Amino acid sequence: MFIIVLAVLILNPLCLFLPADGWKSRWVQSKHSSDYGRFQLSAGSFYGDEEKDKGLQTTQDGKFYALSTRFQPFSNEGENLVVQFTVKHEQGIDCGGGYIKLFPAELDQGDMHSESRYLIMFGPDICGTGNNYVHAIINYKGNYHANNKTIRCRVSRRLTHLYTLIIRPNATYAVKIDNQLVTSGSLEEDWDFLPPKRIKDPHARKPRKWDEREKIEDPNEKKPEVGLSPPPTSGGFSGPWFGFEVFMGSHAVHHLIVHDKEPALHTFCPSNRPSFHPPIPPPSGRSPQVKSGTIFDNFLLTNDEVFAEQFGNETWGATKVTGPGRERKAKEEAEGAQEDEEEEEEEEEWEVVSEGNWGEATELREEKEKGKQEEQGGEGPGEGKDEL
Repeated sequence: MFIIVLAVLILNPLCLFLPADGWKSRWVQSKHSSDYGRFQLSAGSFYGDEEKDKGLQTTQDGKFYALSTRFQPFSNEGENLVVQFTVKHEQGIDCGGGYIKLFPAELDQGDMHSESRYLIMFGPDICGTGNNYVHAIINYKGNYHANNKTIRCRVSRRLTHLYTLIIRPNATYAVKIDNQLVTSGSLEEDWDFLPPKRIKDPHARKPRKWDEREKIEDPNEKKPEVGLSPPPTSGGFSGPWFGFEVFMGSHAVHHLIVHDKEPALHTFCPSNRPSFHPPIPPPSGRSPQVKSGTIFDNFLLTNDEVFAEQFGNETWGATKVTGPGRERKAKEEAEGAQEDEEEEEEEEEWEVVSEGNWGEATELREEKEKGKQEEQGGEGPGEGKDEL
């Protein structure tokens, strides 16, 4: 069963479960380009549950994909906004997007394209070995702002992964992968929504009588009353001193300090919290893929973080993590156990990434790739029907 849920939990949850039958009538394929790739409904070549794991699967290599569905508009003003869905790159993707976009209510679904204005773009984007990131882009006052942090996505084992974006009314956010927190923080600090709090005054001018000296004597330094050694000399004398005299402080070394010539004329911008509460349908998938086979499923929009986590555990978790038909077990049976060692390495890398140690994770990845090249000198590559 392909599932998409709208849960705006103001009084009672409104959950809309969409069965596989008739999915084409609810999703609109953009006609902006005749070259857009086509989707089909499929659980893929391995799965935890053949019916429950069916989702929208890309079918054509080297294509852009543009598909959308519409909900009753709603606003998240004063409420949380939670965007959640699953992505499965079972084809061993080399380069391609796995993200979705939320559009304003006025979107022309039949003409949706890359320049169509969107409100949020969220999800994994993969290109090459080290360029695996999670996009979290928000449209604020007509401008697109990406998260300033590097958020790594999870592509190990070609299994299904759960992606969650939470935006709260107190201007904080969180990103979770597989119901594990990978990053969180402040919207103001991690997106460049607001201008800098401190900027140079563009109208400030240097006075005519401006002291151009790089350094000046320290006005706070005091001359010593008595010195017990002779004054410094510029010669190279290194012999022993003959005799001793008390040197009265007629010679004192004045330390120099940096002369701060920059005028302290700055403008301070008030830090108003950015708010984000436009009408929000419809979600869509519009992403390029070099190698097709990606499956999108379990879409959820809600204002309840707890419900989102429970929903993830009952959908993604029930067939991918627990139960007799676990996805990993099915994959091992379909492909054999020869990939066990590689999966352990990928799991180690993910654990390092989830702790925020990006440099260490990159080193692990580079060592693994180097080992593959030394042993084999190459890499290896990677279907359900009802095509749209």
